Amino acid sequence: MRNARGHLTAELRSAKEPTKEQLSRFAAFLEKKYRRKVPLEWKKDESMGSGFKLQAGSDVYDWTLSGRARQFQDHLRRINTGAEDILPLMRQVVEEWSPAAAPEEIGEVRTVDSEIATVTGLDHAQYGEILVFSSGIKGMVQDLRRDGLSCILFGSSEEISAGSIVRRTLKTAGMPVGSAYLGRVVDALGVPMDGKGPIEPETHRPIEAPAPGILDRQPVNAPMETGLLAIDAMFPIGRGQRELIIGDRQTGKTAVALDTILNQKGKNVVCIYVAIGQKSSSVAQLVENLSRRGAMDYTVVVSAPAGASAALQYIAPYAGCALGEHFMYQGRDVLIVYDDLSKHAIAYRALSLLLERSPGREAYPGDVFYLHSRLLERSAHLCDELGGGSMTALPIVETQAGDVSAYIPTNIISITDGQIFLESDLFFSGQRPAVNVGLSVSRVGGDAQTKAVKSAAGAIRLDLAQYREMEVFTQFSSDLDEATKRQLRYGQGLMRLLRQPQYAPFSQHQQVVLLVASLGHVMQDVPLEKLEDFRRGLLAAVEEEAPDLCSRIDMTGQLSKEDREEILALARRYLKKAFPEKEAR
Repeated sequence: MRNARGHLTAELRSAKEPTKEQLSRFAAFLEKKYRRKVPLEWKKDESMGSGFKLQAGSDVYDWTLSGRARQFQDHLRRINTGAEDILPLMRQVVEEWSPAAAPEEIGEVRTVDSEIATVTGLDHAQYGEILVFSSGIKGMVQDLRRDGLSCILFGSSEEISAGSIVRRTLKTAGMPVGSAYLGRVVDALGVPMDGKGPIEPETHRPIEAPAPGILDRQPVNAPMETGLLAIDAMFPIGRGQRELIIGDRQTGKTAVALDTILNQKGKNVVCIYVAIGQKSSSVAQLVENLSRRGAMDYTVVVSAPAGASAALQYIAPYAGCALGEHFMYQGRDVLIVYDDLSKHAIAYRALSLLLERSPGREAYPGDVFYLHSRLLERSAHLCDELGGGSMTALPIVETQAGDVSAYIPTNIISITDGQIFLESDLFFSGQRPAVNVGLSVSRVGGDAQTKAVKSAAGAIRLDLAQYREMEVFTQFSSDLDEATKRQLRYGQGLMRLLRQPQYAPFSQHQQVVLLVASLGHVMQDVPLEKLEDFRRGLLAAVEEEAPDLCSRIDMTGQLSKEDREEILALARRYLKKAFPEKEAR
């Protein structure tokens, strides 16, 4: 405690008045501890029982029965519970334990509302530290001021009131991690939500951690295939990359991420899906789809649904990232989806306004850029000395009426290594995935493609760009020559080829076959309404007639000149079989 002038004072509470000798010993202890004389006052408190409680400033030396029991409980939590026979270990702990004379810093709640509690008396608390209230509710320090601090609450504020006791834990916010989380649905604190029982973690990781440095990384040069032809052929994603998925509401953003997760089956990739502000029914449906297709075996779902507090929605992506880092530093490849960071920014804005931080553009505080940069920068392809693991991030951002120049979209576009822009007009016209070829980009480019796909994709982006330009020009003309008509039919065929049903990702050899056949103009004369059936039949025919070719492409990632010629020959043969009246040109 401190007096009106701010000088340090001490208070001793006990049921029995101490003797002069005891008071002098307490005074000597305080003088040695704080290197100055500290005025000491005794107050009678029957609740102390046979013990006492000494408070100097914010430091509390609790020598009551309950205080010593709490110290013993904390000591027990630190023992090695992985031992085969725990009874001898506990007996040893009990025999060797003695109450510590270390201070316990205790504060008091000044004000509390639905999400935020302001606390005084915790002079040494640090940003991000976990506090425990007398009701058992936990909070995280989020704002440090001269007259106290503010913390966000991870539980109901109804059990907390002004005057409640708050204790420091000396621990930063962490996430329990381990392989046991695979196949499970948990909340932002790592608590199971799927009713399948408790999870035994291997260790804990702080939810906030520095991103790997430049020397700890290596170039992004291994593909993270989505199984979507429109993306893998033109905007490839590499392991360790951060690729933004952006678009209006209901344009298939989650569907792209879900297909990417499904495509990792059998590739030894750990997938983490972080649902922020989603409807619980939508998350349950997504989990059901993943389970039905066998993808939950290698997937963890971290859910902070719309009904959760803003505090839990705020820490959810960081908790998922900590879980991903656990696997990445074990040398494994991780794919993490943040769905979506627009709602994450809104939750942070709500907390910031309650914390009385100055609002800026669109009412977001000035540090909202740092909010997402310190999250996404933790994705990396680690150097071989650190195990060579990787974490690939697919953040999702929702736009309003296609406005990519809004505050949050422009922030995250500048942080990521490219974006997949999904357009509403394309989506509602039946072009799904509705990838806008002009506005989408991958800054890693061909380095994230296998040589087979890179060779097969060729000039598909250039061909589509010429088609779009010609399509706009020909809207004003009704008299077209035959060459222009053929060019338009070719472009329309390419666009129709890029349509892909959900939950049906293509393997590498299937993508190569389709790209070689289409860019070789084999499919040019196939009617658009029959192109999907032709594509399905062509893949089946190639896999039946040339299984060695398919397995060779999948295994080596190479496409030789002979392989290309064989694919074209098989495609022309199938075209004649499917449409005897047509000749491939």
